[in-house]
Amino acid sequence: MMKKARRKAGRRECVQRAAERLALGSGLLLAVPGFDLSQIWLQVLAGVVVTGAVGLTAVWRAHRNREQNLREELRQAREEARAREGERDAAQAELLLRLGQERELNKQQMQLQGQLANYEKSAGLAQMAVGAAHEINNPLLGILSHLELELKSAGPETRLEIEQCIESARRISATTRGLLNYTRPDPLRVSRVQLPRLVGELLAFLEHQPILRVLRVENRVRADIPPIYADAQQVSQVLTNVLLNAAQATPAGGTISIEAEMMAAADVVEIRVRDTGSGIPEDILPHIFEPFFTTKRGQGTGLGLSISQTYVRRHGGEIRVESKEGEGTTVRITLPMRGQAAPEGEEEESEVIA
Repeated sequence: MMKKARRKAGRRECVQRAAERLALGSGLLLAVPGFDLSQIWLQVLAGVVVTGAVGLTAVWRAHRNREQNLREELRQAREEARAREGERDAAQAELLLRLGQERELNKQQMQLQGQLANYEKSAGLAQMAVGAAHEINNPLLGILSHLELELKSAGPETRLEIEQCIESARRISATTRGLLNYTRPDPLRVSRVQLPRLVGELLAFLEHQPILRVLRVENRVRADIPPIYADAQQVSQVLTNVLLNAAQATPAGGTISIEAEMMAAADVVEIRVRDTGSGIPEDILPHIFEPFFTTKRGQGTGLGLSISQTYVRRHGGEIRVESKEGEGTTVRITLPMRGQAAPEGEEEESEVIA
């Protein structure tokens, strides 16, 4: 019994020493004499909990700092990505702008080249026309005078032949005169033009033409169209050319209408001549303003629309043709209200050449 008591006392002493060492290792040294084992385990457990809590707190703080760093890096990466996307969009916009400018420059270059070709063509025609006019018209006048004298005394067997010669000579004279008008038009004589009056008097003159007697011609120009400043002679010549072309393309019983509309926003007036004729084939439409281009074999010089375009452009306007084969044609003539050289305070009524 004594041995057992001694062994128990020895074990208790060993446990107490181990507890003291553990308490010392965890920083909780209990120097109070007479403490028991349960207090030792509570103190050990409290030390472990405190040590674990401190460790967990350190780990949580490190994790939170790392998370904050990652979030900041992610925010910076997103901002950098947005900045690069903005730079990319700006570069694409700049590229598209440059491409658009390049296309516009190429278009303008082609237009300038076309205008230059037209100017060179006009210059060549002008030189040829000036020289040819004097060489042709003077002897032609003598030929016509002689033929007209011969016609008065001609018998039935030769009368038809002489009339054909006179008609051919007059066609030569008309071609020469048209060439001169195309290459060297008269200076603009700008005056105050009452468009409804000009159109009315022009149609009254043309209605006696045989080609228009079989057609219905409608004057839809409103009486309240304001006056424009233009060369009445040239505007009348343009409308005459357009109306006669429409009449030649419209079968008997067809309709030709002329109307005008003021476009206040652009300070221009648009004149429209519509017909219900055969229309213009798509492959011919781009060439209708070319000098000497005509589909009326033996009936025209091919200068009517070319001269009309020259007259309209000299006024600062534009002439366009819209047509589909079999559906008729619409000619749009745009003229500025004030013209290219409108005189200040000019109130003179325009003369109408009929």
